[in-house]
Formats: sequence, structure tokens, C-alpha cells
Amino acid sequence: FDGFVKGSVALTIICGLILVALVAFRFVGSGNVLLGFVGLIIGILAVLVDARMGKTWYLSGGVLLVFGLITAVAVS
Repeated sequence: FDGFVKGSVALTIICGLILVALVAFRFVGSGNVLLGFVGLIIGILAVLVDARMGKTWYLSGGVLLVFGLITAVAVS
């Protein structure tokens, strides 16, 4: 059960990262590919670190939040 919950949380955060990266790819003017791929790679690495460390998802949640804010600022 613990592994299922951990995998579900990790997959949910990765889906969020992919959605933000897709927004960056489409709506950011210049540097969209760089912003999207760098955010996606850093986010997936943070998810892997959090999955390995334990039950808290603070690092990957924080990376998702920062990536979303940076993308929102770049879009506007």
C-alpha cells in the first residue's frame, strides 16, 4: 500500500510538471524550449530525490510551484 501511494503522488507531481512544461513550450515567447526542458528535468530529478528520501514531497512540490511561477511570469 505504501508503494502504491508513493507512486501515485510521484506520478501526480510529474503530470503537473508536464502540464507546466507544455504551457511553457506553447506560450513563452523566447527561450520556451530551454525553460520547458530545464524545468522538466529539474522537476523529475526532485521527484526522484523525494521518492528516495521518504514520505515528504516538499522538494518536488516546491520545484513544481517555482516552475509554475516562472512560467506564469514568462507568459505574461
